[in-house]
Amino acid sequence: MDLFAKIKSDPGPLGKYSDFAHGYYTFPKLEGPLASRMKFQGKEVIVWSVNNYLGLGNHPEVRKADADAAKEWGMAYPMGSRMMSGETKYHEELEQKLASHVQKEEGLLLNFGYQGIMSIVDALLTRRDVVVYDKDDHACIYDGVRMHIGPRFAFEHNDIDSFKKQMVKATAKAAETGGGILVITEGVFGMRGEQGILKEIVATRDQFEFRLLVDDAHGYGTLGETGAGAGEAQGVQDDIDVYFSTFAKSMAGIGAFAAGDADIINYLRYNLRSQIYAKSLPMPMVIGALKRYELLRTMPELREKLWHNVNLLQKGLKDAGFNIGNTGACVTPVYMKGTVGEALALVHDLRENFSIFCSIVVYPVIPKGQMILRLIPTSSHTDEDIHITLEAFKAIRTKLEDGVYAKEGAMITDD
Repeated sequence: MDLFAKIKSDPGPLGKYSDFAHGYYTFPKLEGPLASRMKFQGKEVIVWSVNNYLGLGNHPEVRKADADAAKEWGMAYPMGSRMMSGETKYHEELEQKLASHVQKEEGLLLNFGYQGIMSIVDALLTRRDVVVYDKDDHACIYDGVRMHIGPRFAFEHNDIDSFKKQMVKATAKAAETGGGILVITEGVFGMRGEQGILKEIVATRDQFEFRLLVDDAHGYGTLGETGAGAGEAQGVQDDIDVYFSTFAKSMAGIGAFAAGDADIINYLRYNLRSQIYAKSLPMPMVIGALKRYELLRTMPELREKLWHNVNLLQKGLKDAGFNIGNTGACVTPVYMKGTVGEALALVHDLRENFSIFCSIVVYPVIPKGQMILRLIPTSSHTDEDIHITLEAFKAIRTKLEDGVYAKEGAMITDD
């Protein structure tokens, strides 16, 4: 049988929609400078789908730092992996500053978030070790866990009783194999905006022996008194053994970092295959990240404006009777019921008639009959943006309840 024969008959749960979805619902092109309003297919829209939390992506100081670094260094320098020929004092400076901010001894700069945490999970675990993880963990964590050939146990999302039950099993298995236990959860779950139960998990250390890895991609820069993330917000930053975050959210860039005790980070530095065998992060990205870090630390007003917008949007949605779940972060999910077809028709209406661009989540990512409109407030949004969006959401809810989208959706999909 031809290996590729299956592709024609089964393009995948999302790929089957590609003929009509590509370029509009999937892989859409947003144009113009990063801001609360951008162009989509030639029309200005209010954008709620860009993780530019602090508005740094288009900050004039950031853009100047990016441009100056590209002019001075180009995109090639440094060449080679950091271990062989790609080390610079700027890479080290960025690591040290990030580690200090998240209250850890040492940091490690990573080329990418997704690739980075996968490799961390792989490096920390042997076949004898046991991994315990939240069922709602991000796909990058799932892929890292899939690489683990030893025992694994998943607990129900943010359910401490389920966690304890899985830890009993994990403890017994670790005693059998002679390995240790790694617990993985998130500081903020990116789909629902819920903070991970870090404090509750840490409190079980008198019952269980484990190490804790936290992916805080959506928490770093947005949560905590200094922006150090969900651990700082919950008062358990010291209890996180390996702290991880990406630059793709509040830092509005490319790259990621891990931080922890010096011996743990040094082990990762010499054993993280995705970094040892990859080219060093180019200088403009490093210099640009240093500028982003500087503004994140010295301009608390950016975070204050972000949370003004978050609170205004979330309060407005709740006051209007929308279900936004248990979000405890900037991520603002709006839960509705409907078929995939209804969801697509609703989003089309939002974009074409209300000039609102936000992400839609449907089956197979979530169960059939449900949809999530996912809003990402940033410090760049205005009160007017929020008011317009709230009024638009009220209008589309009425049309959804009246069956308008059911008729239109039936012509889009076979629901």
